[in-house]
Amino acid sequence: MTGKSCVSVEQFDKELVLELCKFAALLEVTEIASSHPLDELIVITAFFEASTRTRLSFESAALRLDAKVISIPDGKTTGSAKGESLADIGEMMNAYGDLVIMRHTDTNSINEIHEKLRLPLINAGNGTGEHPTQALADWYAILKWNPKLKGVVKDDEKITLGILGTPGSMRAVRSFLEMSLLFKENIKEIHIVSELADPLGAILTQKLEEADVHPHITNDINEVISELDVIYMNSIAFLGDGYKTLDSRFKLHKGSKLKSDAVVLHPLARLDELNTNLDETDHNLYFTQAHGAVFVRQALMISMLDRFDRLPDDIPFV
Repeated sequence: MTGKSCVSVEQFDKELVLELCKFAALLEVTEIASSHPLDELIVITAFFEASTRTRLSFESAALRLDAKVISIPDGKTTGSAKGESLADIGEMMNAYGDLVIMRHTDTNSINEIHEKLRLPLINAGNGTGEHPTQALADWYAILKWNPKLKGVVKDDEKITLGILGTPGSMRAVRSFLEMSLLFKENIKEIHIVSELADPLGAILTQKLEEADVHPHITNDINEVISELDVIYMNSIAFLGDGYKTLDSRFKLHKGSKLKSDAVVLHPLARLDELNTNLDETDHNLYFTQAHGAVFVRQALMISMLDRFDRLPDDIPFV
């Protein structure tokens, strides 16, 4: 990833995901702040769309590595509110920092800013497009939960995934599904629970067909819940010019007929589809998922900015 941008799950293969997750795990258990890995570098967090966890996660990751952070917390405060193009904003950013992390309501925003931006860019969510670092955080949590999935497991150890949401219009769900294809040899079946008859759309459908993966689509979580090992859910999507809540009738709670060892992931923020009474149960993997995102993003930033030589000499790379 050195010197590259991170804009799409398509950039990753399984080996790269595993290496980044191993690196994140090292960072999680190693004191590195005193080594100041990103010292003298400036990270620009440009959030033209509302964000809590993703923005704070990236800024925490950067600051804990001793980078300086300058931020656009609200697109309404930028020149874009007066009609300035993202291309021109990208040109200006070339002089202001060393790495750009951008979230935007427009799915085409990545292409627009790349017209003139020469700095490495991390896509923190582009409209209904993608959210690749969320998918990395998702699979980091899953691999910590079940380390066997790093290799190839026996048939009776394969997992069944359940996805509550609409991958075709929910970027976090889309990115999770696409990254899951890298681990398809360890996935027994994928169930997609959606109110829509076609929750995938043409592009995702083609990618799944090319991967020879054929998910089961249903509109009733109760039809499949007792089969699921990992449940990935979401409730909010940015569609057009506003937020829409989807699948609100597909709810999980302590009384749901979950397998005893099933885990639940959610990129958050949640509404009433994920009851807080699951928070204190072993099904809760979503807080681990959120906490681990800081270390995944640290691993990515160190890799993209090639600051490996700033890490402690005794960090146990293998």
